[in-house]
Amino acid sequence: MKRIYLVSICCILTVMGFAQTIGEAQTWLKKGKYSEAKPVFHKYVKAQPTNASYNLGYGICCLKTNAIEQAIEHLQTAIKRRATEGYIYLGEAYDAAYRFDDAIGCYEEYIKLLTKQKKPKEEVERLLEKSKGYSRMLKGVEQVTVIDSFVVDKSRLIESYKLSEESGRLFTYKEYFKTETDHPGTVYETEIGNRVYYSDQGKKNLNIYTQTKLIDEWSKGKELPGSINEAGNANYPFVMTDGSTIYYATDGEGLGGYDIFVTRYNTNTDSYLTPENVGMPFNSPYNDYLYVVDEFNNLGWFASDRYQPEGKVCIYVFIPNATKQVYNYEANDPHKMVQLAQLASIKETWKDKKEVTDAKTRLNKAIDHKPEEQRHVDFEFIIDDARTYVQESDFKSPQAKQLFKSYKLLQNELKTKETKLARLRLEYSQASSADKGKLAPGILDLENRVLTMSEELDKLEVKVRNLEKSQSK
Repeated sequence: MKRIYLVSICCILTVMGFAQTIGEAQTWLKKGKYSEAKPVFHKYVKAQPTNASYNLGYGICCLKTNAIEQAIEHLQTAIKRRATEGYIYLGEAYDAAYRFDDAIGCYEEYIKLLTKQKKPKEEVERLLEKSKGYSRMLKGVEQVTVIDSFVVDKSRLIESYKLSEESGRLFTYKEYFKTETDHPGTVYETEIGNRVYYSDQGKKNLNIYTQTKLIDEWSKGKELPGSINEAGNANYPFVMTDGSTIYYATDGEGLGGYDIFVTRYNTNTDSYLTPENVGMPFNSPYNDYLYVVDEFNNLGWFASDRYQPEGKVCIYVFIPNATKQVYNYEANDPHKMVQLAQLASIKETWKDKKEVTDAKTRLNKAIDHKPEEQRHVDFEFIIDDARTYVQESDFKSPQAKQLFKSYKLLQNELKTKETKLARLRLEYSQASSADKGKLAPGILDLENRVLTMSEELDKLEVKVRNLEKSQSK
C-alpha cells in the first residue's frame, strides 16, 4: 500500500505540471541558484503545505530573493515540523525584517537544542552576537535627512556618484589602473591628483592601500596602517578634505555583509584610530558601502543592496550632519523606528522642507554639472596657501617662469646626485676596509655638493615664489 501511495503522489505531481523534480530544486539550492529553485519548491509546498523539507527549501529561496515575510512564514513551518536547520535561516530572515529580538530568541533556542545534542554551536553564537549588535544599533538611529534615492546596476555605481571636483574623484580599479580583467576594488583620488587610496588584494583579503605622487613619479603602494585591514575585506575608501578622516567598508567587523566605518589618522603614532561603525540608517543587515561626503555641495552619498535584486544597488543622497544626533528610541513607536532605520520612506526623514528643497537644487546642479577636463599635472610647486601650480603656464610672472626652469634643472641634477650618493653609500657598507678607504673621499665630496645644491635650491625656490607673488600684487 505504501508503494502505491508514493507512486500516486508522483503521478499527481506530474499531472500538475511539475516539470522540474525536487531533486533538481535541491541541487539548485545547494548551488545558490535560488531564483531557479524557488518556483519548483513553491509548487511542491502548495501540494504538501506541511512538508518540512519543502517549506525549508522554499523559505530559504524566499529569504535569498528578498521575499522576507514569505521566508519567515515557511521557515517557521519547517521548524515546527522538526527541520531544525531552519533556525539559522529564520534568524537571518528576522534580522532582514529588523525583528532583532525575535532573531535573538531564535538563535538562543537553537543553541539550547545544539547543546542538548552536543553539537557545535560556535557559528550560531556568532550570529546571536550579530543580532544583539543590530538590536543595540536600532536604539541609536541617526537623524539624517535623505533627500533622494535611486536604483542602478551595480556595474554603474561609481559613475552614478556626482561629486564636485573639490571633493576628488572616484574610479573602479580596472578603470584607474588600466587592467584587462575585472577587479572588485575601487579608487579614490584627491582633488589635485597627488594621492590615491584604493583596495587591492592583500595576503588573504582585499586591503586598502595608498600611493603618493612625488614630483613626477608615483610611490609604491603602501598598506594603510592600523586596524583598517585587520579583519575581512576592506574596500570603497573615501578621504575627507582634511586628509585624515577616512570612510571605508569592510565585511570583517560589520554586522551584515559590508558595513561602513570611519576612522582618523593619528600623526603621533603613524596609525589610524579604532574604526567606528557609522550605525543605522547607513548600515543594515545587507551590504552598505561607498560612503562619500561632498563638502563643497554639502551632500552625502552611500550605497546599499538592501531589498534589491541581484546586480542592483540603491544609492541614497543625504545632507551630512555637523554633529551626530539620534532619534529618541523610547519616545517613538517601535514600528516607526524600524522604518527610519530601514529608510523605508525617505520622506519620513524630512523635517525642514526648505532644507530639502535647497539640497535637491544642489543635487540637480551636481548632476547637470559638466566637470572640467582634468588638467595634466607636470609638477607641484606651492606659491602660497591658496595656490599650487602644476604647469609652467600657471605662472603669471615671465621672470618667475624663467627662473623656475632653472629651479627644475637644478632639482633634477640634485636628484641624480642623491641617487648616486645612495648607491655609493650602499657600496661602502658592503666594501672591504681597503675599498672603503678608496670610496670615502668621493662620498664626502659628493655629500658636500649635495648639501650645497640643496641650499641653492631652497634659495631659488624662495626667489621664484617671491617673484610670482609680486606679479600678483
